[in-house]
Amino acid sequence: MKGLGLVLLAATALSGCHMPGRPAPGPEVPRPESVMSFAQLYGENCSGCHGADGRNGSAMELGNPVYLAIIDDAALRNIIANGEKGTLMPGFGNAAGGSLTDKQIDALVSGMRARWAKPNVLAGMTAPPWKASQPGDATHGAAVYTQACARCHGNTSQQPGAAGSILDGSFLALVNDQTIRTIVIAGRDDIGQPDWRNVLLGRALTDAEITDLTAWLIAQTPPHPGHPYPSTQPTAERPGEQQPLATHTQ
Repeated sequence: MKGLGLVLLAATALSGCHMPGRPAPGPEVPRPESVMSFAQLYGENCSGCHGADGRNGSAMELGNPVYLAIIDDAALRNIIANGEKGTLMPGFGNAAGGSLTDKQIDALVSGMRARWAKPNVLAGMTAPPWKASQPGDATHGAAVYTQACARCHGNTSQQPGAAGSILDGSFLALVNDQTIRTIVIAGRDDIGQPDWRNVLLGRALTDAEITDLTAWLIAQTPPHPGHPYPSTQPTAERPGEQQPLATHTQ
């Protein structure tokens, strides 16, 4: 037995003293706050909604160079950290209950610009500001919609155009005025939505037109989005069909 113990001790020494159940050295799982790789941070936190390469997601096209040209770093950091009120965008920063540190948010912002920004994307034009400087005129916005949007998106929510309805109540309930303004200015080239320079024939939309259009679209949000539109008329009873009796619960 003594000899067997010596053999086991020698075998343990030769194996680097890794007793059964003890993890071998590396690669250890890093602490979440130590991850600074843009690819990993973006893939784990952003790609599900914004697309694997910042494109073709259900949410804003972050890989859009025009978008990156009109929004500054402070605004981009704030959206990532604190979310966007009135939309499905949550806050990912620690202070908002998310898992990302300030340094990780900075890594996302700098990574987006390094990969997707293009210095000359505006071709010498001055884009309208990302954020509106004054309230919009919804009445005038209706005329802007007719001129700039209706031919692709339809005149009413019940008559959508080839590009789909942006008057649908369920869609409007998922966005806010900033989302609409951003998409009108930056477009979404991943789904064929032109930017503010190419919506009208012959000229770009003005800042005031974009502000008014945004106000009108937001005003079209129904009081109870997503609910069916109930009929006030009683359902006609077909011949030979008996209407179901009302049920009562105690």
